[in-house]
Amino acid sequence: MGINTERDIEANLQIGPTSEGMVRLFIEAQGLEIPMDFDPEEAEEIAEELLAAIATAKTVKR
Repeated sequence: MGINTERDIEANLQIGPTSEGMVRLFIEAQGLEIPMDFDPEEAEEIAEELLAAIATAKTVKR
């Protein structure tokens, strides 16, 4: 299984700041909750990776 493998799983993603000054990605799927905290610099790196992936995905012909 990899990033290109489709799955039929519904998930909820929430993103926001914590009271500790971190950025939290909170994923909930099938009764499982995964909180992932990142310092602001790490969150910026993730945002840059998301933007790069978006730009690449826009070039893919369907």
